[in-house]
Amino acid sequence: MTDLKSQINPEKIPQHIAIIMDGNGRWAKQKGMPRVLGHHSGVKSVREVTEAAAQIGVKYLTLYAFSTENWNRPPAEVTALMSLLVETIKGEIRDLNKNGVRLTAIGDIEALPAATLKTLKEGIEKTKDNQRITLVLALNYSAKWEILHATRKLAEEVKAGRLDPAQITEAVFEEELSTHGIPDPELLIRTSGEARLSNFLLWQVAYAELYFTPVYWPDFGQQELFEAILSFQNRERRFGRISEQLT
Repeated sequence: MTDLKSQINPEKIPQHIAIIMDGNGRWAKQKGMPRVLGHHSGVKSVREVTEAAAQIGVKYLTLYAFSTENWNRPPAEVTALMSLLVETIKGEIRDLNKNGVRLTAIGDIEALPAATLKTLKEGIEKTKDNQRITLVLALNYSAKWEILHATRKLAEEVKAGRLDPAQITEAVFEEELSTHGIPDPELLIRTSGEARLSNFLLWQVAYAELYFTPVYWPDFGQQELFEAILSFQNRERRFGRISEQLT
């Protein structure tokens, strides 16, 4: 197996990587198994990718774990996903602390089932002092919901006379987003071959490099992550400028 890790430039590690973990159900179906077993298998990938990202110096890893649209899936699958989340967080706390992983979450988490929310908050509390890498779970998350939520909060401030509309800058707006205090992702990965953003971090990925892979999430591990990072490092990030200005 090619040693991809040795090819990675430690000076150009993306500080924040976001991943749309797609293909669990199709992976299971391909193997003649129930969809929910695909989600269970995906937990292994979460563990492996988080550890690999921490190893090479990534500081933030955001995983799209459950979107607001996912409530439209069959009720049995939704229930299984919520149970899996509780089971996984409880089972991983020890390793998260051992590996210096701080857990946090974005999205409308207060609308999650009571048991899920309780376990999530416990996990966040128990790992709050870890500093090696921050694992951000996007749960009951929708970028449109997030942007509307931020807009409403700013509108209330303007209505109350506490904020002048002219004072609303990008920085002021970002303070009202779920991700405030977290740098924008430089690399967005989507597994399973789909090439769309699916209502994920629409504001934050404005300048992210996009990487789409046909690999289903349960088969995405350390090597696949390193391939994505190498692709990122081989791209020219201009931010509106021309190549000559970068050199």
